[in-house]
Amino acid sequence: MASDFDALVSLCRGRRILALTGAGCSTESGIPDYRGEGTRARARNPVRFDVYVADPHARARYWARAVLGWPSFSAARPNVGHEALARLEHAGLVRAVITQNVDGLHRAAGSREVVELHGALAEVRCLACGAIESRADLQARLLALNPGWLGHEAAIAPDGDADLDMFPHEFRVADCLVCAGSLKPNVVFFGEQVPTAIVERAYALVDEAELLLVLGSSLAVFSGLRFVKRAAARGLPIAIVNIGPTRGDPLATIKLEAPLGELLSRFAESVLGRD
Repeated sequence: MASDFDALVSLCRGRRILALTGAGCSTESGIPDYRGEGTRARARNPVRFDVYVADPHARARYWARAVLGWPSFSAARPNVGHEALARLEHAGLVRAVITQNVDGLHRAAGSREVVELHGALAEVRCLACGAIESRADLQARLLALNPGWLGHEAAIAPDGDADLDMFPHEFRVADCLVCAGSLKPNVVFFGEQVPTAIVERAYALVDEAELLLVLGSSLAVFSGLRFVKRAAARGLPIAIVNIGPTRGDPLATIKLEAPLGELLSRFAESVLGRD
């Protein structure tokens, strides 16, 4: 581990770094991931965009779970890994962060240049008129429509909802305050496309970088893998830190398996020369 860590520091030193982060960055903040350790035991199928749009029962099921998961999800705070990345950006060593996460923890930690590929759960958007409402405000409205719902017990899930076995026929869904249309979390669901402008911004950051540092992502979906492929096509060094294999491993210059919080804290101390 020590020699691998030293090799990582040596590879990154003096290069303009772009970080690409996944769910592994937030597990130490209490947010579970989809594909990390223990994933098989909690395997689940997230709602797909087309089903959510077409099926009112699917929307009710989603929001019934989301009401239960929101208190824990919204209470999550940045961990030492998020904070280390923010320090590295402020020092000019990390150019930006492209994240696949929807928890907003990079911004909360102080990172300023953040591309949220999949959006952020802190907002909801009307599918009819596009009006935006804060997720916290919607939570209050949903609880008013469904008094006592928080009494159900359920474990928080990776996308901010919760694992609930029952089918909530009786759950009442809140509509848009502007036009009474259907509301959706302002995030990219499975089966939905990342907005073109966001993808182009992320590609531009890859083109400006001198090294791509992948943190806590299995790269199982193309949404993140495409940037690793872009970096490889440009001949950039690629460093991957993830517990378990990733689809980008064949393209990696170096691959480490280590808890991210500890590694990023040590990394920041090494390259900055101070705590």
